[in-house]
Amino acid sequence: MSPELSLATHAAREAGALLRTRFETSLDVNELSAHDIKLALDVESQQRIESILLDTFPDHAIYGEEGLAGDQSSDTQWIVDPIDGTVNYFYGIPHFCVSIAMRRAGKLSIGAIYDPMMDEMFAVDFEGPATRNGQAIRPSSRATLGESIVTIGFSKSKEAIDAGLARYREVAYHVRKTRMMGSAALALAYIACGRLDAYIEESISLWDIAAGQLMLERGGGIVTLLPTDGTRDKWGILSSNGTLDLSLFA
Repeated sequence: MSPELSLATHAAREAGALLRTRFETSLDVNELSAHDIKLALDVESQQRIESILLDTFPDHAIYGEEGLAGDQSSDTQWIVDPIDGTVNYFYGIPHFCVSIAMRRAGKLSIGAIYDPMMDEMFAVDFEGPATRNGQAIRPSSRATLGESIVTIGFSKSKEAIDAGLARYREVAYHVRKTRMMGSAALALAYIACGRLDAYIEESISLWDIAAGQLMLERGGGIVTLLPTDGTRDKWGILSSNGTLDLSLFA
């Protein structure tokens, strides 16, 4: 394991331990909107990650869901989602994670996704296969929609929800089962290890998918990012195990 990945997995575990300790306790809400929740714990989790990363690499940049830190001119950028699945977390649903990726000179290079409730660490280094708790993983070989399980994400704006509902109708008729699980990072990790076969969402942010995208692509999976409204680092996503044909839903 490279020093960078070792640091990322350490930071993810430390943040995950914080989340596990606070799970199903009274939580301070920073922002409550129609389709989303922002917790004070999101900020605290990111600050813990930033402290660990920047103590070792003070000249690196942090690009997180809860803001920027470090040297933003650096060509090494850590992409951080301190709680992916905050709504699940708030409602006591134990499906959420910490996601940390590193992008160097514009290229995704390492990733760590930690599920603290399952104690599962998904990781991918500069080279080699993605792993789960140290064991190599790979996507499923399922090649027909009729035998696949596809997870669907629903975004936050009315336009994205309407588009997602239309796409969901098309998907549901062609696949074995659909799932709506609430964490983009875990969706990609689950495809990378063969639990799911595809993940589709109309609008998703870089910090949600960076680590999982690298894991999935390293194993031969496919991630297609689709333009949305021009917002920086926000796309629609079609991703699969690499053998399914998702062109019907593009």
